[in-house]
Amino acid sequence: MTAPDSTEATTHRDPVQRRTVATLSMSQILGGVSLASGVAVGALLAEEVSGSPTYAGLGSTFQVIGSALIAVPMARLSAAHGRRPGLILGYTLSFIGALGLIASGIVGSFALLLVASLLFGGSTASNNQARYAAADLAEPAHRGRDLSLVVWATTIGSVLGPNLVGPSESVSRLLGIPRLTGPFVFSLVGLLLAIAVLAWRLRPDPLVEARRRATEADPGASSRTHGSIGRGLRVIVARPQALLGLITLALGHMTMVSVMVMTPLHMRHGHADLTIIGFVISIHILGMFAFSPLTGMAVDRLGGRIVAMVGSGILAVATLLASTAPMGHSTRLLIALFLLGLGWSCTLVSGSTLLTGALPTAERPGAQGASDLVMGLSAGVGGALAGVVVDRVSFHALALACLVIALAIGAAALVLRGPTDLSD
Repeated sequence: MTAPDSTEATTHRDPVQRRTVATLSMSQILGGVSLASGVAVGALLAEEVSGSPTYAGLGSTFQVIGSALIAVPMARLSAAHGRRPGLILGYTLSFIGALGLIASGIVGSFALLLVASLLFGGSTASNNQARYAAADLAEPAHRGRDLSLVVWATTIGSVLGPNLVGPSESVSRLLGIPRLTGPFVFSLVGLLLAIAVLAWRLRPDPLVEARRRATEADPGASSRTHGSIGRGLRVIVARPQALLGLITLALGHMTMVSVMVMTPLHMRHGHADLTIIGFVISIHILGMFAFSPLTGMAVDRLGGRIVAMVGSGILAVATLLASTAPMGHSTRLLIALFLLGLGWSCTLVSGSTLLTGALPTAERPGAQGASDLVMGLSAGVGGALAGVVVDRVSFHALALACLVIALAIGAAALVLRGPTDLSD
């Protein structure tokens, strides 16, 4: 079956799924603003508070690690009560983290910044889990499309967020807070609105509804949904397609995060101002999300394996370009960051679709939570090492190391082969 391009396909789409995708898209826009507002200044704030460029990447790294760790309680909560409370938990923790990041800049506490960064990662965890919520009720032939539409919605908020860095200086002066904490004020507003949208509109809960439908189709099947991360990892390892999905997600995310978190520092050391840095990051985020519907259509038509290999190639070109970019602002770095985002989009959509397609409904919360845990920890390690590599060697050496990681995705796609899909 081909992807649903016709009006007829749209007309006959499940109304519950239409509402689910629309609601998740709204929350992604708001969550994207909250997350991206702080991304452009995260490394700069960490450098300012810590007093050393060596630790500049740790704020973003702790945020990535936080998103991984928060995925664990989110998976258990989703398995027990559905996607809505799980997603709200992530955004609530992120709200507390944003408050902590503002406070860390005011009091100059690096320890507080790291703890707050862990909590702020809840926004990433919820944004990540939203794509799986979009797939709960999706037809197998259109899973990539529905998942990618929710990813695409993040474009609006995520591109807007970094461009609020400039206006946030006026906000910080008005509130009497440090200049680099101003963007997190916008994060607070976006997070509150995202929580409100999910609480009001995500009904019926997609995972609860999917479980009800599965039980209705097979009355003899167990209605229990598993949220154990350990069990989820075992389920993934036992299925080659799911394992390929996990590897694609983890290595793609590690490559993107490692280069992205150090790009503002690389530019600032070349005397680029905050407005230009915000613009480059917004173009990067545009690449991450804007073309995801096309990526989803490609996954539905060509298969996740092919798109994962394409993503591997794009990330390789991006890191190669970044490795030759001078400090400060350059067209080469701008193109590299755009391609870095586009390659990540290919790995995210293809990896998520491969993983979800290999899992029965009952195993999805635990396995998807395990996937986000591994993905986040991999990127956290990459981000932590990125600061050390840039400080002791160079940004160029970091980009070349990430080139090797990107190529490993393509190698895994060639080696890991198994059944293409598991029906519920």
